[in-house]
Amino acid sequence: MTAAPLHPDTLGTLCGLFRARVAATPDQVAYRQFDEVRGTWISFTWTQVAAEVARWQAALAKEGLAPGDRVAVMLKNSVEWVIFDQAALALGLVTVPLYLDDRPDSAAYILDHADARLLLVEGKFQHKKLAEIAGSAKSLQRIVSLVAPDNGLADWSPRFVVATDWLAAAVGTPLPERALSADLLASIVYTSGTTGRPKGVMLTHENLLWNAFYASQCADFGPHEVFLSFLPLSHTLERTGGYYLPMLLGAEVAYARSIAQLAQDLQAIRPTVLISVPRIYERVYGRIQDGLAKKGLLARLLFKLAVRVGWRRFEREQGRAGWHPELLLWPLLHKLVAGNVTQKLGGRLRLAISGGAALSPEIAQVFIGLGVPIYQGYGLTETGPVVCVNRPDSNVPASIGQPMPGVEVKIGDNDELLTRSRCVMRGYWKDEAATRAMIDAEGWLHSGDQASVDAHGHYAIIGRIKDIIVLNNGEKVPPTEMESTLLLDPLFDQVMIVGEGKPFLAALTVLNEEHWQAFAASLHVDPRQPAALRDPRVVKALTQRVAHHLRHFPGYAQIRRLHLELKPWTVDEGLLTPTLKVRRNQVLDRYRAVVEAMYADFARG
Repeated sequence: MTAAPLHPDTLGTLCGLFRARVAATPDQVAYRQFDEVRGTWISFTWTQVAAEVARWQAALAKEGLAPGDRVAVMLKNSVEWVIFDQAALALGLVTVPLYLDDRPDSAAYILDHADARLLLVEGKFQHKKLAEIAGSAKSLQRIVSLVAPDNGLADWSPRFVVATDWLAAAVGTPLPERALSADLLASIVYTSGTTGRPKGVMLTHENLLWNAFYASQCADFGPHEVFLSFLPLSHTLERTGGYYLPMLLGAEVAYARSIAQLAQDLQAIRPTVLISVPRIYERVYGRIQDGLAKKGLLARLLFKLAVRVGWRRFEREQGRAGWHPELLLWPLLHKLVAGNVTQKLGGRLRLAISGGAALSPEIAQVFIGLGVPIYQGYGLTETGPVVCVNRPDSNVPASIGQPMPGVEVKIGDNDELLTRSRCVMRGYWKDEAATRAMIDAEGWLHSGDQASVDAHGHYAIIGRIKDIIVLNNGEKVPPTEMESTLLLDPLFDQVMIVGEGKPFLAALTVLNEEHWQAFAASLHVDPRQPAALRDPRVVKALTQRVAHHLRHFPGYAQIRRLHLELKPWTVDEGLLTPTLKVRRNQVLDRYRAVVEAMYADFARG
């Protein structure tokens, strides 16, 4: 049996948490990951992980790094990520996580801004990026690669070393005794920043440890939980919820191989806990809808009935509805429809957490109706990150839930959500002005998100102060909800609504190529011709389709012009953040001439 969650008061630091976990359950499986060479999943006990942490700690100590020095990690989710982090923390070093697929110029900026002394990389394809990264990051004294490069790195080879050689050379290095405290800086996490350069969020041991502890009190975690980790560990939601929280619980974490192999990994691991961003659930929802479109009328009707009856069942379990005769159909509908979906997720999922962005209530209702237990939450990198989350016994899918224990939340001026707790960051690295603008004199962090709260204390995000579009008639439009509504249509892969200072709204859209083929053919338009995207029949039909989706929004919040493309916006182009959020200013800069032309065309018409 797994011991009860450890308590921050007795642990002090994140490395104190690790030591306590090793002592409490030394022979229990801690991590599982796929070994490409052996072609099988391999397990690591807490004792085995501790032995590796000691080796890496010696290698870091041999580099002569001092407490407070920054060390960066650019790995996919793996036990090596955890080992490196724990080895660094035990020496009082500060971990700076980087996204594996971040652009070289962005990674170089972060390394240089953080004055990182050492960088750990995956290897293989990353080595193509390293020359550019290393050339800009002047403070780097060492680059450690898990994998030996296939090509020469002669230009900066004195700083480069393969991990096996680096670790072997440090055998016997004495480990320094370092006094660590809860208020010590543990990590600088650079926000992906939809506008401007990313800012370095300074998070202490206390911030992250207490956030994980508060999260552990929000559900009845069982003795043998298995987490499937695929949201990048450079994302603070995964780091706290998928790394420090399982360590508190003594749970097992399995590392997914890739998003492309997620379906197979769900079957192999059969997780009980899954942490994700809405995009993953949206993709699964899209595949379900595509599958239904190819089936007969009876299958589609059964699916809708299963969702409706499952939702009734959920509402009754939540105490918000009474018994209904349709509930008698649930055992049959579960066998015929819902069970097929839950089995594809491994068959024993108890908690599916969604955070990082808003999850469409429609998508949440479909999954919950089918028996997939989705709980939406809310947080910021600056808050360690979780602020609010729905609970199994109090789940309102259209909300972000209630504040976690120990976390204060209130609504301030302009409906802004404010929060205060021991999880709130120390501040922004090298940016006191931004820190003062974010955290007021009373310790309240100003989120920039607008919120409402119901009678039961469930909060809902209703917009973002800076993202609000103000039309030239003074009407204010929060575009995010409208964009989310349009993205429920599988024809649209990416959408950004524009109209600041204009007489009406317009939308820049990227179409799904497969669905575009069928849509164009239905209008007798050749989808292979670039001009087809400007064909008046296509534009008219899609404008009507968009209007139908947005029919429940106010009259002034309607889309009157569309720009259609098939080429996706990407991270490499700087149009998306590493967490796949649209960089609104950059997209607008790219399409400024297109946007102006849409409005000029309307004026002429």
